[in-house]
Amino acid sequence: MDDPSRRTLIKQGLLAATTAALAPALRSAPTGLSFADYQQWDALDIAERVRSGDVSAPEVLEVAIARANAVNPTLNCIVETLYDRARSVAAGPLPDGPFRGVPFLLKDLGMMLEGTITTEGSRFFRDNVADYTSTVVTRYQAAGLVIMGKTHSPEFGGTGSSESILFGDTRNPWNLAHSAGGSSGGAAAAVAGGILPIANATDGGGSIRIPASACGLFGMKPSRGRVPAGPRTLSSIMSVTHAVSRSVRDSAALLDATSGPEPGQTVIAPPPAGSFLQAAQQAPGRLRIGLVTTPLTHTPVHAECISAARNAATLCSGLGHAVEEVALPVDPRRFFAAFGPIMAAGTVERIRARERALGREVTENDLEPLIWERYQADRNNSAEQLYAAMQDIERITRDVALLQETYDVLLSPTLTTPPAKLGELSLNQEKAPYEQAAISVSAFTSLFNATGQPAMSVPLHWSADGLPIGVMFAGRYGEEALLFQLAGQLEKAAPWFNRLPKV
Repeated sequence: MDDPSRRTLIKQGLLAATTAALAPALRSAPTGLSFADYQQWDALDIAERVRSGDVSAPEVLEVAIARANAVNPTLNCIVETLYDRARSVAAGPLPDGPFRGVPFLLKDLGMMLEGTITTEGSRFFRDNVADYTSTVVTRYQAAGLVIMGKTHSPEFGGTGSSESILFGDTRNPWNLAHSAGGSSGGAAAAVAGGILPIANATDGGGSIRIPASACGLFGMKPSRGRVPAGPRTLSSIMSVTHAVSRSVRDSAALLDATSGPEPGQTVIAPPPAGSFLQAAQQAPGRLRIGLVTTPLTHTPVHAECISAARNAATLCSGLGHAVEEVALPVDPRRFFAAFGPIMAAGTVERIRARERALGREVTENDLEPLIWERYQADRNNSAEQLYAAMQDIERITRDVALLQETYDVLLSPTLTTPPAKLGELSLNQEKAPYEQAAISVSAFTSLFNATGQPAMSVPLHWSADGLPIGVMFAGRYGEEALLFQLAGQLEKAAPWFNRLPKV
């Protein structure tokens, strides 16, 4: 592990690091590979060039590190550098996997790499060194990915913007005054900022799709049980693991490399008929698409977000799909009354496990103000409350499944507004203004965490002032392949790969 003293320092909300701490990573990119070339390749392109010998894995890594050094002081997306470790891995021998020699970043939340720190975005975990490696991370390594660092996430993934007392604010490459989304905002900013073409992300209420929308990327949330959560946590009710990427095929190939159960896993998504990568290269048949423009919260939706969804509906109609408007058969009061206790239970258990590990109780100074407030309110929730909440979520899952007997895919905006301004979704503020902003950030996304269905944000729209506006498509449980087919078709019809911010 890189020396812990090299961990990033925060000053005035921007990432700052001493010259001495960055010295090992300040090597110039090799003349044989330019950033201009690197930026034109997706992850599978890079792997193919490494495999053929056109470029070497160390060359690719140095370009990624040089780009990180150029943009990270502004974006504040990488919070832990593992450059020396990555250099050793890139020097080989590397597994001959589909992503051989491709630089990669792990989210600093729930992703364990033995010997490195995972802070969960929290001061309470600032020295939390992993003594094991997550199963999915082992699969990343077997696929040939070269892990070069960890990305910013808010405390426990508890908000839709990557802002924290511990690390400061992650800035959106399209407009630095705006959030990159959350909780995988660091990953999205790193990809949109050109550091690498794909990065690890997780999603418990929209945390892949929200930052993908905010940063103009493709973000697939897989079905519950598709990607393993172990080895120590073998199931997750809401959260799933995957990635944000610039291309559809990278996302599909990574899901091929990481999906499938591990020993002891009890929630297992049905196996696909073929590879997800093959699916992404095949057009779907004529789909029945339900257009949803009213979110669960029934809060107003920004005109740009409505336009994005309606334009996507028009595009889908032009591709031969049948689109009609539909309302979600979900009572929002019932949904949020159930969703809250389930999410709270995970936070309470995370904090109490850390208390046991440290041998002391958590204090107000260990947590973000709003996380502390939530913890005080939720730590005495009963088992009866949790059981009732889970029963309600099962009923809601059934209701949505019945709707999708009529519609293959549900189409909606990903977000109710363009990317938020920094500070609007911070956990370090008063409760009232936060709740006003937060009530709608996951208004479209969180339903599909509760139902376990796959859903993806596709970058099909930009606002008049140049901010990305994602469009979400949700499929039936276990049907990521169908979504990848549709995503590949949309990518060809309305390409976005070369639309990049000028950061």
